[in-house]
Amino acid sequence: MLLPVSDFKTKKVRAALKSVLKGLKLALKLPRNMTNAVQLSLFLPDRFDVLERRAKKHDLRSIVVAVPDSLSYIDDLYSDMDSAGRGAFLVFRGESGSGKSTFLHTLYLFKEDVKTYSILQEKTVADSLKEFGRANESLRVLVVEGREALTDFSEEILEKELHAINTFIRSASGEKTLIVWTCNTDDLQSRLITLAGRIGAESLLGVGEGSYRFSGPPKNLYLQIANKTLEALNEGASLIDLGIAEEQASELVKRVNTIGTYLALLRQEIRQSQSITKSLLDKEQCRVWTVVIAGNDPEKDTAALTRGSLFSADISCLMSSTEANIVEEIKTFPDKIGVLATILDAKILHLPVLSALAIAKQYADTELRLKMKENSMALSADPKVLQRLNDSEVAKALKAQGRGIGRRGKPIGSNTVAAFDKLASIAREQDGLLNKAVGEALQKNGLIHSFETEVDFTGHGLNFKSDLVCQTETGPIRLEMMWRKTTSRAEISNYVLTKLYNYGRAIGLLQANQS
Repeated sequence: MLLPVSDFKTKKVRAALKSVLKGLKLALKLPRNMTNAVQLSLFLPDRFDVLERRAKKHDLRSIVVAVPDSLSYIDDLYSDMDSAGRGAFLVFRGESGSGKSTFLHTLYLFKEDVKTYSILQEKTVADSLKEFGRANESLRVLVVEGREALTDFSEEILEKELHAINTFIRSASGEKTLIVWTCNTDDLQSRLITLAGRIGAESLLGVGEGSYRFSGPPKNLYLQIANKTLEALNEGASLIDLGIAEEQASELVKRVNTIGTYLALLRQEIRQSQSITKSLLDKEQCRVWTVVIAGNDPEKDTAALTRGSLFSADISCLMSSTEANIVEEIKTFPDKIGVLATILDAKILHLPVLSALAIAKQYADTELRLKMKENSMALSADPKVLQRLNDSEVAKALKAQGRGIGRRGKPIGSNTVAAFDKLASIAREQDGLLNKAVGEALQKNGLIHSFETEVDFTGHGLNFKSDLVCQTETGPIRLEMMWRKTTSRAEISNYVLTKLYNYGRAIGLLQANQS
């Protein structure tokens, strides 16, 4: 029979058992393969149906670009439909990956009162059309999808489907409806046009060819589309953040003929870049977060240097915010720094002055308390210490919470500024004491399992120490603590880039003065 911990009489036995139980709990929760803890969940789809499932409408507005010639063609077709008082049928020919579905299903982004629906392969076109009554919108587009393979359809089936389309667009229900049959081969296009001409002639095909050749967005927009897609679907990440230099991405454009193929090839290059960097982190798969604590509470500056809601370091912003020598060094391999920051889950977090003071007072060890007394600092506990800690970006990041909507606090008073100046003076000489207090606060409030201060990171090209290494359910996190009386956006940028540069050199990804 198992007894609860409380039934053991001595404090030492109870403490020992609690320690064992905590260790077992941690062992059960930790992932077996720690590399999963830092793997980027890249999302870069090359098909519209996948994109539509994952992206919100406002994301689509930021991703999809207009194809003016094709939009103009739809305008002309709609004008003819309006004049004729009936619907229309269009064979829409385009290469696989050209963006046919994206164009047709996002017409509403560029034209008012337009809705697009799919006629999927699971049902016949004839049965699907029975479900549509009169259109409530100015233009209704029905896209016949999943029927692009010529061998899937007999002459009899195609004739039956086209007869149903011809009947529908001449009815009152189909008056404002454009039925579009997408295809990606010349054979199917020719077969559809021939059959449609035999069945309905001008009433089905209209005056002209009855088909349209869709080329997709121009190649000079591929890079722009890729960047917008990545930013919208990957927490604001740019190509640089994912390890691809703009020159490399531009070269890839020359190798493809469609936007879908370009996105697929780009995704492959990004994954390869990440894989190479991850393989260099063979000794320790960790994350690296910078915590900024300064007397001027630079929350706006840290926010400006991050992207998305998860406090991720924005390499482009960091490099444009400082003119320090480290930037010139990094400019020779910005893509490598970018992918390193992504693999390391590099974050920039702000810890407010009031939170830092409360933590120091509550969790200082004997040596830090002595230092604080020597500096004439008050040691009385802050009753809001737990609230201040949990409201901090550090706690939110550890709990995998986003930035959210911050609460505007009151400006800190002169007494608080003076008290923090003294704390910063201690940090300048012995920051390890303050870092230890932060670690104690995180551990005792259940945000981490354990921590160590001044931990070596030994690599191939450079050895250095991290301020704090915290063990969490998802693996180790190295916290670099930036204590300053006051700081600036440029100084923060220089600090973060230097840290990343050092990690890059340590694992052999970067070489000093690399050309």
